[in-house]
Amino acid sequence: MNRRALEGREKVLGPDHPNTLSSLNNLAIVLQYQRKFIESETMHRRALEGRKKVLGLDHPDTLNSLKNLAIVLESQG
Repeated sequence: MNRRALEGREKVLGPDHPNTLSSLNNLAIVLQYQRKFIESETMHRRALEGRKKVLGLDHPDTLNSLKNLAIVLESQG
């Protein structure tokens, strides 16, 4: 479901729209819970880069993406 939401938002809103980036973040979290850490890390990095570009470094959503990436990296050891 999260993949379909992401694909739909990318198609309709574009890859850098804040709602698309939220879907990307949500998918990354689901992958993390499934212990698919490599794929989750990739998604978290995409969300972080997109949010830095669109929202700036100090935006709460950008900082949340940074935290999420740190958590998945910690999970990988």
